[in-house]
Amino acid sequence: MRTRPMVDRPLGSPTVAPAAAVPPAEGLARIRDLLARGGVAVLSGAGLSTESGIPDYRGATGSLRRHTPMTYQEFVADETGRRRYWARSHVGWRTIARAQPNSGHRAVQALRASGRVGAVITQNVDGLHHAAGTTDAVELHGGLDRVICLDCGTLSPREELDQRLHAANGRLEAAGAQVNPDGDMELAPELVDAFQMVPCLACGGVLKPDVVFFGENVPRARVDHCYDLVDTANALLVLGSSLTVMSGLRFVRRAAKAGLPVAIVNHGPTRGDEHAAVRVDLPLGEALTTLAQDLGPGPGPTLPD
Repeated sequence: MRTRPMVDRPLGSPTVAPAAAVPPAEGLARIRDLLARGGVAVLSGAGLSTESGIPDYRGATGSLRRHTPMTYQEFVADETGRRRYWARSHVGWRTIARAQPNSGHRAVQALRASGRVGAVITQNVDGLHHAAGTTDAVELHGGLDRVICLDCGTLSPREELDQRLHAANGRLEAAGAQVNPDGDMELAPELVDAFQMVPCLACGGVLKPDVVFFGENVPRARVDHCYDLVDTANALLVLGSSLTVMSGLRFVRRAAKAGLPVAIVNHGPTRGDEHAAVRVDLPLGEALTTLAQDLGPGPGPTLPD
């Protein structure tokens, strides 16, 4: 029986003693052995994109220490909240759009191309896996490069909306502010109050980024597809995720229940450490590049008959 998609809300602090990270050389050797078998599913989080200049939510300098992100309930119910979101996101979007894949994203694609990685599921909304060439990566929480109308369901490019918002509001400045993982940036209150939103071109309805906000359900079909990817994998490799929210943790629990090895590369303990066969605390770019180089090009992906 499928597990019902859970609302994407924090689970709080771990209630079990976290597994200690093993020495880097030992940990990488054990992960290398898992990858050598091929067919490993990857679950990536915000920690993979920090080396591209996009901060995470829960690390030592994570954005949750500075601000509370927009919730789905506030966005839908409160026009003032929507105005604040779009004003700040309009400024921050350019930083997300300019971000480039780092060595970690490129190494994941190399492992995918070689057949060592069989599937990639990402909790990130920055599109960097796709930009690195992993075009079949499943974006669990959607992508900031798309906009959806809450009234008619029309999808449109974020670049198109950005041009319309720029025409309506001109250039807004947020000097010295740091972009958050959802593209949000601090903006002067008077600029937020004066910000002009634009409606859906198809029906005049309310526009929302095509991402799963805090408090919103991940679409059931997407969750089921990710379950299938985990079910057919030989192991699960978690990269740069604290697994604090159920949307990612459920896949770790699924793999562990099925007896699949779980390996984690992350700065600091995670919510899934009790299920991990190995956890390594290393920079993602360095660790993944080493693994991809050590394993080499490999036999390539296995094609269906």
